[in-house]
Amino acid sequence: MAVFEYEFMQRAFWAGGLIGFIAPILGVYLMLRRQVLMADTLSHVSLAGVALGSIMNLNPVLSGFAVAIIGALLVEQLRRSYRTYSEVPVAIIMTSGLALAVVLMSLKMNLSKTFSSYLFGSIVAVSNIQLWMMAGVCLIGLTFFFVLRRPLYNLAFDEETASIGGVQVKGLSFAFAILTGMTVASAMPIVGVLLVSALIVLPAALALRVARNFAAAIVIAIITGLTGIFSGLTASYQWNTPPGGTIALILLLFLLTGISAKKLISLYNRKRHRAVKQQQTATLYIHSKSNT
Repeated sequence: MAVFEYEFMQRAFWAGGLIGFIAPILGVYLMLRRQVLMADTLSHVSLAGVALGSIMNLNPVLSGFAVAIIGALLVEQLRRSYRTYSEVPVAIIMTSGLALAVVLMSLKMNLSKTFSSYLFGSIVAVSNIQLWMMAGVCLIGLTFFFVLRRPLYNLAFDEETASIGGVQVKGLSFAFAILTGMTVASAMPIVGVLLVSALIVLPAALALRVARNFAAAIVIAIITGLTGIFSGLTASYQWNTPPGGTIALILLLFLLTGISAKKLISLYNRKRHRAVKQQQTATLYIHSKSNT
């Protein structure tokens, strides 16, 4: 394919494959923990880190990465302070991160081009440093989810039950928050700040809607994420459209198609069950009439 003739597209597909593998898994756990807005929150915090790094003449990728992790830890700490109002920590950190990003951006007027790629994603913006960072995050994430799959499963459904069962809830929750921040910061070059949550949430939303068990949900989420990213990057290259928006729209199309197919199959099964039941009733009626 002509799309692979260019080095920047090769990096984009490698980056998309790495993030598309780990982000949907993270999304499944975030949805089960009812923390889907955490990805949006950390993307805004990471943007503030990018601005801070640009102003201080630091690597904006690394500064955004570090600030996203700090933001994730703050969200988790505030979540424990506002147990009854779980949405409050998200609102606090999101507004704070966005406000800080706006103020920092105003201090350096020549950041518009740089921030455009971070806001909307850019297939030409993936550097070798970002690619290696994504590879490291993917490796750490897969190891984390594999080694701690059972306590994470218990934690996702009920923290109190997990704590009674011997799970170190606080430590595991903070580790999960750190991984979330790392994944969000790594995904920004592909889909951008404004749409990073789509990459994490939409595949998971489809998987949890159509899967029959947890393992199937993980597999479906990964397949959906990878397919959406690869097809989105290809379409973005062919049509010269923003990669983040293209990927998000394709994932949304997958979600709507999956939900519609699920409803049609459910409707068909109900009609079939009703027809079989009516046939059985008619058969019993005929037998009873013949016996009399």
